[in-house]
Amino acid sequence: MSDATRTGATAGEGVAVNETDRLISSDKVEGTSVYNRAGESVGSIYTVMIDKYSGQVAYAVMSFGGFLGIGERYHPLPWKALTYDTRLGGYVVEVSREQLERAPSYARDETPWNQPGYGRSVHDYYGLSYPYGGI
Repeated sequence: MSDATRTGATAGEGVAVNETDRLISSDKVEGTSVYNRAGESVGSIYTVMIDKYSGQVAYAVMSFGGFLGIGERYHPLPWKALTYDTRLGGYVVEVSREQLERAPSYARDETPWNQPGYGRSVHDYYGLSYPYGGI
């Protein structure tokens, strides 16, 4: 069975448009649940941030907290901090809910990505090396 057949989403001559064994489209990542190691849901992927130069996903921005969008915070997670768990059908991050509550985050009306060092602070918080040099 081909990747295209398994996904059920094809275009033209059997080319998968949203998922294969190794690839997934961003619209399928958005909305995917994020769990802690205990299997508890801690949020869902709101969007992904892609490095313009490498083409690699740099961050998954998780929506966390709030009710009906009120009080909701966005928590960028370095992509390397996430592991996909096929059993859960979502991503797993090795942090507790309390650690997420203290993690770098921003509200809908804030633009932290314009602040020098913001990405570095996110990587530092999760104990990961910052892959972008002096930026």
